[in-house]
Amino acid sequence: MAYIRTVKTASGARAVQIVHSTRRGSKDIEHIGSAHSDAEIEALKAAARQRLAAGQDELDLGLGRPGSGGPLPITTTRMEHLIGAIERVYVDLGLQAAAQGDEVFFHLVLARLVEPTSKLDSLRVIEETGLAPVSYPTVNRRLPRYAKPAFRQALAAALAATAELGPAALVLYDVSTLYFEADEGDGFREPGYSKERRIDPQITIGLLTDAAGFPLMVNAFEGNKAETKTMLPVIEAFKATYNLTVVADAGMLSHDNRDAIEAAGLSYILGARIAEVPYVIEKWLAEHPGQGPEDGQIFTAKTFTGPAGNRREGRIYYQYRAARARRTLRGIDQQVAKAEQAAAGKAPVKRNRFLTVTGEERAVNRELEAKARALAGIKGYLTNLLPEQASAEFVIGAYHRLWQIEKSFRMSKHDLAARPIYHRLQDSIEAHLSIVFAALAVARRLEHLTGWSLKKFVTTARRYKTVTIRAGDHNITAADPIPDELRDALDRIHRPPSRSAH
Repeated sequence: MAYIRTVKTASGARAVQIVHSTRRGSKDIEHIGSAHSDAEIEALKAAARQRLAAGQDELDLGLGRPGSGGPLPITTTRMEHLIGAIERVYVDLGLQAAAQGDEVFFHLVLARLVEPTSKLDSLRVIEETGLAPVSYPTVNRRLPRYAKPAFRQALAAALAATAELGPAALVLYDVSTLYFEADEGDGFREPGYSKERRIDPQITIGLLTDAAGFPLMVNAFEGNKAETKTMLPVIEAFKATYNLTVVADAGMLSHDNRDAIEAAGLSYILGARIAEVPYVIEKWLAEHPGQGPEDGQIFTAKTFTGPAGNRREGRIYYQYRAARARRTLRGIDQQVAKAEQAAAGKAPVKRNRFLTVTGEERAVNRELEAKARALAGIKGYLTNLLPEQASAEFVIGAYHRLWQIEKSFRMSKHDLAARPIYHRLQDSIEAHLSIVFAALAVARRLEHLTGWSLKKFVTTARRYKTVTIRAGDHNITAADPIPDELRDALDRIHRPPSRSAH
């Protein structure tokens, strides 16, 4: 009988041998070759199996030829599992069709997910995955196409179709800023209100997502453009045939925005700023002396918007939360303590909402303190949806989904390095955002399907490669075995897409 075995050599390598043994105990050992890596060992074992296969020609490894005693050369290396998973999601989201099969765009999205870097260095990342990158001049020629509004509209339409928005879709809207290390503005990159509290020129990014934070549309605006003036252009560019309900933070609230949203036939759910204790809560407290609201208690007030003669009825819901009240009161206590120290001359005067400075006089604003304490735990939610269209619980729950869009912003800024460090012109910045937008959609889908973070999936999957080894006149394919956890994640990705897949 004959069998294959591996033994360790004196040099530290492993040798693959075929052992021919007889019943009398004699053995004839045929040496196939020695190697140091698992991939090379697998190639030698494959050659040994070929030798043992009855009725088949021997695989000529060229090991007996002069100069062939060294390790077998690896001709190609490919991150097959990582590329396959990203490409599958990219296709399922409709991005390949939206980009009209543009291979360069897919490569740039892939590189952004694997290792965010400059467009020039992306070619190195693409090559390391095992794909053949195009030239850098080719990338530069393609970028203007990715900057066109029509290109991003096509991506947005594909993602909207994937999100399967119904006729009355709930969408989230928020803005963020990306800064540039430049001395002066240029009309697009301009200093403005910075989310990161910087004074550098910046651009403002408006992001629209579905209720789960899956990106639907992204637009770039001048860095000094007011946040409230970014919402309508993004929604108008996206809405198409959807009867949207827009959910946004209180910072997006303005009478012009509300009137424009209603004029477009859309609904909204907005955070409401509260300056005074609402009448409906004051009335309840008067009717229940000595009592405070219960945790989660909701108060409802009617509101009317729009010009005279065309008024539209809406609702403001106020909810009291005990945990929110505790956090707020703790912050008030800390601020008041600092204000008292400053008023007594025991601490320097710093910005403090409860400290009033008039000439040389310093005093704690007790009236403002009392008002802040009365409002502790109360948050308002403004909507033009009537109770028969959406309950108070739905409105409040929809608003609290805004953490999903905040997560998308964090992913785009950190995991995908969205800040266009290497771009200066508006067209190249717009093209960069198109790539980041598509990569964000793929990343959110990957996280949903696998239950892993993007970083965990990429760092895990990229380790397991498929290699092609040249053995004589033959090419042998070998692959690192993958762990069960990764196999399960890949199975979920390659499973046929189902409804509500994001």
